[in-house]
Amino acid sequence: MTIGFIATLFAIGIVGSFISGMLGIGGAIIKFPMLLYIPALLGVGSFTSHEVSGITAVEVLVTSISGVLAFRKGNYLNTKLIFIMGTAVLVGSLGGSFLSSSFSEEGVNIVYGIFALLAAVLMLIPRKQVPDTTEVTFNKPLAAGLALFVGVGSGIVGAGGGFLLVPIMLVILKIPTRVTIASSLAITFISSIGSSIGKISTGQVEWLPVIILAVAAIIAAPLGAKVAKTMNTRALQIFLALLITLTAVKIWTDILF
Repeated sequence: MTIGFIATLFAIGIVGSFISGMLGIGGAIIKFPMLLYIPALLGVGSFTSHEVSGITAVEVLVTSISGVLAFRKGNYLNTKLIFIMGTAVLVGSLGGSFLSSSFSEEGVNIVYGIFALLAAVLMLIPRKQVPDTTEVTFNKPLAAGLALFVGVGSGIVGAGGGFLLVPIMLVILKIPTRVTIASSLAITFISSIGSSIGKISTGQVEWLPVIILAVAAIIAAPLGAKVAKTMNTRALQIFLALLITLTAVKIWTDILF
């Protein structure tokens, strides 16, 4: 691995982890396409879809827990929401991660593209503004069922699932924005445990890139979470919607053309 490759991975880790901490996502929706396309575009190296899914599965552990620690003050972490959705997403991600080894490169990309498209559609649905409070009520069976579904797909692509959990929590469960951001990071951390176990057990993890990205995550994710505490909630939602939509367009363009 060359110095250029290492520097590129570190830069991807810094940018992706900062945005992850700010938006309450583990970072796979950002880092998956960045790792897949940027090193090859710059001519410093390349990864396959399976390698990227393995790297992001383990690295998201560090990104999400770094963000959670930054949100530990302020009562934004809702323990009931985290327990219910976290348990369901862990079961799903364990199953999905073991299934992933039987998927082709294109199959992994298609699953990722479907999840990105679903997230983009959810974020574009108009919704009433939910008061920015830490008091939360939600449909528990619905939350568990949706988390299980997200977990299976997340395990296949090596994501924590935060990029789909966040719009589900905002649009369907109607959770306040800052509680969504903080709690989804904790749920994503739990999900990535399952994804990581499956990816490591099936030999899909490249460890040096994981270490480089993890160091960047420790630095950048808490900074992003700090920005999220003060940033306008509507601006956060718009930024997330644009990010998810652009990623979905890019993935499906590559799949179809």
